[in-house]
Amino acid sequence: MPSTTTHELRLASRMARLGTETAFEVLNRARALEKQGKQIIHLEIGEPDFDTPANVIEAGVGALQKGWTHYGPAAGLPDLRQAIAEYVARTRGVPVSSEEVVVVPGGKPIIFFTMLALIDEADEVIYPNPGFPIYESMIDYSLGKAVPIPLREDRDFSIDVDELAALITDRTKLIILNSPHNPTGGILTKKDILGIAEAIGDRNIFVLSDEIYSRLIYDGDHFSIMSVPGFKERTILLDGFSKTYAMTGWRMGYGVMRPDLAGQISRLVTNATSCTASFTQIAGIEALRGDQSSVDRMSAEFKRRRDVFVAGLNKIKGFSCRVPKGAFYAFPNITKTGWTSKKLADALLDEAGVACLSGTAFGAHGEGYLRFSVANSLDNLNMALTRIGRWCESNL
Repeated sequence: MPSTTTHELRLASRMARLGTETAFEVLNRARALEKQGKQIIHLEIGEPDFDTPANVIEAGVGALQKGWTHYGPAAGLPDLRQAIAEYVARTRGVPVSSEEVVVVPGGKPIIFFTMLALIDEADEVIYPNPGFPIYESMIDYSLGKAVPIPLREDRDFSIDVDELAALITDRTKLIILNSPHNPTGGILTKKDILGIAEAIGDRNIFVLSDEIYSRLIYDGDHFSIMSVPGFKERTILLDGFSKTYAMTGWRMGYGVMRPDLAGQISRLVTNATSCTASFTQIAGIEALRGDQSSVDRMSAEFKRRRDVFVAGLNKIKGFSCRVPKGAFYAFPNITKTGWTSKKLADALLDEAGVACLSGTAFGAHGEGYLRFSVANSLDNLNMALTRIGRWCESNL
């Protein structure tokens, strides 16, 4: 039995500035309901339901057997950094060297370390809202000033360049872009990116370009601000293996940035995690250089599910949903239900057995929306549609 403590837990004041990722809280609630015997359809977690490709698993197992179980360089194994540099150079159309690559355990450390390395108190960071909640959490934790750029449905959840330009001040230190976008599934077109680049101009402002879903685009093409002349040295590209190769549990992401900043980010890696697991990095080399057919199959299946699920949502009373162009989320407008996002998400979990996220889990501008992950089987997605439809018919 754990002993009862009589001593107060005195947390550092900075802990009050730390946010969370609601998806994991909802997952825990859903699992608690499952322990009570309820059947829950999990559409809350942004995680591919596919297995890691067999060739990547084999590479990881082989690496373990060959002794890749020891510390590696803080910035990542040289061979993986070179493979990433070659991949980014090929896909973004710019020269990239391995000295510009830092490998980390997942994508979030690049967000966190970027804030710690660049943001001083009161420095302004412009970020998308609704958007991945860790952006705002890390801005606040770093004592920066979080400046939201609203993403609106009538613009297909893209950035209004004029609005962005009006938000840029002498205190702006960093602008965060995310395309394809979580939670809306929207993308920034080449025209959008060029407009954003023009709005920034030659100011000494960094751009953190979160492109973790760049291989999961169904309509249009991916275009990175790193590809815009004059922006490579001001861009921190965030990408990784979790979404593209169904490697969420392997914990491996990377940042690509100018070498002097890469050296500073590597210092933070040394202090925080020492390095990324060596055997996962060997698997990462195979993921990038090996057979890509599994990625194509997964993307095609997500598109098929997207089409079915969005069409189904648009038949449900009070719901309307645009067709997302990338990632694996649906972000329906639920304002006509008359319910707030959080209240409706809770009701669908508790009463309909469908786990989803309130749009407000992604910021204040997410009110009036829900986020569903289509990273589940088509059978489960159709069952979820049936349950949501029945609940709405009975309660709206």
